[in-house]
Amino acid sequence: MMEKDPFSKKSERIFTVNSKPFKRELSLAAGMTTRKGGEGVKPFDSLNTAFHVGDDPQTVIANRKKIGKELGFPLSSWTASEQVHGSEIIKIRAEDKGKGALSRHSAAGEADGMYTNEKELLLVSFYADCVPLIFYAPAAEYVGLAHAGWKGTALNIGGKFVNTWVEIEKINIEDIYAVIGPSISQEAYEVDDKVISQMEKLIPSYPVPWYSTRKGKFQLDMKEMNKVLLEAAGLPSENIFVSSHCTYNENELFFSHRRNGGGTGRMMSFIGLKENK
Repeated sequence: MMEKDPFSKKSERIFTVNSKPFKRELSLAAGMTTRKGGEGVKPFDSLNTAFHVGDDPQTVIANRKKIGKELGFPLSSWTASEQVHGSEIIKIRAEDKGKGALSRHSAAGEADGMYTNEKELLLVSFYADCVPLIFYAPAAEYVGLAHAGWKGTALNIGGKFVNTWVEIEKINIEDIYAVIGPSISQEAYEVDDKVISQMEKLIPSYPVPWYSTRKGKFQLDMKEMNKVLLEAAGLPSENIFVSSHCTYNENELFFSHRRNGGGTGRMMSFIGLKENK
């Protein structure tokens, strides 16, 4: 039997994580946006959430406000970093609220991973085929996001994120849960020797999540690659949930950098804790 997808439709704009322990409707917001229900003209129609792709900044802000209203997190509580396809992970504090929410230049530093234990603060990250990693430690009350393109995956940002929580924040690894969100599927993601050589350094003897189609060309399963790396970092497999959604194939729901030749918008992953009231 096929496992139920960890994401369910909240509205035309938003998919939320429905797997336990993420399913805490009053105290946790976690999920990913679609490309529907917003403002914007082609190729950014209609819910682009990122400033860096060339869309009108006021349209991006309008779209973000729609999402914030629906989630109950005003833009003044959002924090975004400048994503650089690396493995830097930063801790977000109360004074970082609002950074990156209304402009790109105000982002909370260059980092592809962020986490916090602050309440009423929404972490946000942007995607159009790369792998969103969403982390939650319910007992410790920590939340986090990591952006895993092939470069970030090759740098093992997911494993580094887990190690950061365990070693620096002293979180019990059994208390860490991860969701691997909608991203490009193996069938749609052809890569070359350069990419595969980087992946081979990480799992040289593991049953590999790629196969060769012709000389120097491979189909890489980025979701499975990240799952393998999370497990290698010690995360129990039952604590990892993987979405079956493909950003490339589901044109009506998602933006795709590869499908659209680079000119397109971005979806947004998000996670934030609310004060218990």
